Amino acid sequence: MTELHAATAPTDCTVVVVNVGLGDSVRAGATVAVVEMMKIEHLVTAPVDGTVASIAVEPGQILSGGQIVLEVAAGDVAAEEPDTDPQRDGAERGDLRELGERRALLRDDARPEAVAKIHSRGRRTARENVDDLVDAGSFDEYGRFMFAAQRKRRELDDLIANTPADGIVGGIARVNGELFDDATCAVMSYDYTVLAGTQGFRGHEKKDRLLEIVDRLGCPLVLFAEGGGGRPGDTDQPWIAGLHNMSFAWMARLSGNAPSVAIVSGRCFAGNAALAAVADVIIATEDANLGMAGPAMIEGGGLGSFTPEDIGPVDVQTENGVIDILVPDDAAAVVAAKRYLSYFQGALDTWESHDQLAMREVVPENRKRIYDVRRAIELVSDVDTVTELRPSFGRSIITALARIEGRPVGIIANDPGHLGGAIDSDSSDKAARFMQLCDAHGIPIISLCDTPGFMVGPEAEKTAQVRHFGRMFVVGASLEVPLICIILRKAVGLGAQAMAAGSFHATLLTAAWPTGELSGMGIEGAVTLGARRQLEAVEDPEERQALYEEKVAAMYEFSKAMNGAGHGEIDDVIDPAETRARIANLLRASPPTPRRRVMVDTW
Repeated sequence: MTELHAATAPTDCTVVVVNVGLGDSVRAGATVAVVEMMKIEHLVTAPVDGTVASIAVEPGQILSGGQIVLEVAAGDVAAEEPDTDPQRDGAERGDLRELGERRALLRDDARPEAVAKIHSRGRRTARENVDDLVDAGSFDEYGRFMFAAQRKRRELDDLIANTPADGIVGGIARVNGELFDDATCAVMSYDYTVLAGTQGFRGHEKKDRLLEIVDRLGCPLVLFAEGGGGRPGDTDQPWIAGLHNMSFAWMARLSGNAPSVAIVSGRCFAGNAALAAVADVIIATEDANLGMAGPAMIEGGGLGSFTPEDIGPVDVQTENGVIDILVPDDAAAVVAAKRYLSYFQGALDTWESHDQLAMREVVPENRKRIYDVRRAIELVSDVDTVTELRPSFGRSIITALARIEGRPVGIIANDPGHLGGAIDSDSSDKAARFMQLCDAHGIPIISLCDTPGFMVGPEAEKTAQVRHFGRMFVVGASLEVPLICIILRKAVGLGAQAMAAGSFHATLLTAAWPTGELSGMGIEGAVTLGARRQLEAVEDPEERQALYEEKVAAMYEFSKAMNGAGHGEIDDVIDPAETRARIANLLRASPPTPRRRVMVDTW
């Protein structure tokens, strides 16, 4: 007697189709019927090789789970070619083909004219910049299939082909992964070949989504910010002014929580500039123009007609401190961004130091002779690790990121080549903001002090110096990261205290070189004021000058760093060649600093 085997319904379902008839030969596993449950199709397969002996259902019939669909009489069947699997015979599935076609439209080679135009200006495309920045093969793009919200005025095929990604390329990638295990970084780049890099409705939605993810991950962000600001041509957005988008709030929320870099090349105005404005650092190319309003907005406000090149050129924006790092072109901007990010990605295991004996020659024996404090910064740091920020602004204080024995550090240093190292309003702002940046991301601060104090005089007070200078004290007092102060020469009054977080005893170490001088105010001024009556009592001018010089010399002797160390005002006087080793020893002993700063000032 022939043995029958039942093929049953896998679940409660409806019969869609029966694929075989009575007497048909079937192989085990072959599909004999298709059933549906909740719009999902299930396959009913033959349980054994054999012949269809009975069929118990018909299309449209409702079945219960386990109910018999048909029976197969077991037996041998003739060999047949297996069903063709399109993935196994080289044919491409239709859905994958469609995906590939849409992805191809996003590539630069899909729009050769637009790419040629940007290349003719010596510029790179958004995707070229992103590819150069991120580790190869690591970029996971978000929102790539978006297009401009202009269906009411343009055909869909046109929008897909000519407004790819709605003009902003964004995603998560790895940067400097060859150096650091934790190399995750978010990247967003406005695409100037798409509607002049303007900010569209869908682009804002993409930024909102991606910036929220950056906030969750706490990873760095690099923003290529070129573009003309808000886009007036979108027609499909469901709002009036669009001021309820979250892009600017999310971008600003990163301040103090995740390192951020804005790269500006070409024209960057309005909303694009506003995003760049809240980044920790702005890197700009020499052809950049950066401003809160472009020509159209200025003319619309009745303020005159200007070309884009008239607005916020780099010579203006470097001198006033808007731009932190100036580079020649897009390629150099990417190099600078990767270098900047590296300071916030961790320590390096390998490093090279300079000959520290050269530190002894930085400050001349002649206490009035000018010298280059950048030489001290270079020597104390690992070879080729110094990146200076805002060099053309607030020039009395140099701010730089560097490494010592592979560990990232921030360095502030008075520059005696500008105002004698006196701290003015701009340099106060520059130093205070830099200290916030270091504190927010757990980077220790090294202060190289050589200042005659704060800048004085009526002109200085017109700059609101009282308040600006106070920022250094407020920020210094709130620091959680270690601050080590090394006095190179002058440490005078409130300026010196500001360089030491408010007090020589507020630091982890305050040490001086033998050239160090400690005083409550400028020594010459102190003698002039303190000994005025005594000097005025001497009638002979030569005798009066000799007495003055004698008192100045005596006060200089009294103010020597060795005397200050003897009174416990500073911790030590050291050989300049020992500076790096003393700093490194303390950094090794310092535990990691938790992030706690709410934000970093944009200024």
